Amino acid sequence: MKHLSVLAAACLAATPVLAQDSADPIKLTLHDWSGQLVTTTLMGEVLKEAGNNVEYVQADYIAQFAGLKTGDLHLAMEIWETTGREALDEAVGSGNVVNMGETGMMAIEEWWYPAYMEERCPGLPDWEALNDCAEEFSTAETAPLGRYLGGPVTWGGFDDERVEALEMDFEVIHAGTDAALFAELEAAYQRQDPIVLWVYAPHWAPAKYEGKFVEFPPYSAECYNDPSVGINSDAAFDCGKPTGPIWKAAWAGLSEQWPNAAKVVENFKISNEDMGAMVADVDLNGKPLDQVVAAWMVENEATWKSWIAQ
Repeated sequence: MKHLSVLAAACLAATPVLAQDSADPIKLTLHDWSGQLVTTTLMGEVLKEAGNNVEYVQADYIAQFAGLKTGDLHLAMEIWETTGREALDEAVGSGNVVNMGETGMMAIEEWWYPAYMEERCPGLPDWEALNDCAEEFSTAETAPLGRYLGGPVTWGGFDDERVEALEMDFEVIHAGTDAALFAELEAAYQRQDPIVLWVYAPHWAPAKYEGKFVEFPPYSAECYNDPSVGINSDAAFDCGKPTGPIWKAAWAGLSEQWPNAAKVVENFKISNEDMGAMVADVDLNGKPLDQVVAAWMVENEATWKSWIAQ
């Protein structure tokens, strides 16, 4: 019996003990555009299915990094290469934030105009042609300057700096919310009014409306960081925005406090097409966000269960 006890103890010792996640809630950040709310809610629901507690916390897109560094916030599900990469790299460089990998979505964020404006402004989508036609895009509040409708100030994007660096005859007017941005696009499109504005993908707008992104000088990291690089040797940001992945970012302590949840987060992957369809259901079809996420989970059970199982 003694030998059996020793053998049993040896077998138990050889069996790997799975690390247990903390019962404390994982705090996921919520921002002010529908796609991010969908992505974050989907991640939160899958983490619940994996046995975790979650809490959703409203936070500004760029300002959230302060909370991620201190551990007051734990997980941000959409850091766009186009607007957030510099903040992400700085936070990761501090040692207090980790890049949890790509979400599977690829980001485009740039100035966009409806196709009907090409008759009024020959030479589009070239940015210099746009600038030559600046008055065609003017409004009572900006005339004679053209009006560029940017996203909410909290989104970043350096549009004000871009206009100054490229010496464009445009004034940047920031929309108050994501909803206001696209409501104005809808109204202008219906009336065939002039408009150039911030449009991003994955989103339903580039699919619903016929138009094109403005073609600025190609982005480079040097253009953003070295004024001597680019068209204007005295100013940075004299180029377009980058394109690339949408990233996940987390407090560096996530994998220690919630090791199993951290693996689920790393495994999370979703396509632009799936995300665009869900955002359209919320924004265009008026479906409650929670119902849209739940329906996706029912239809894609094998997918999200594989995030947990890996």
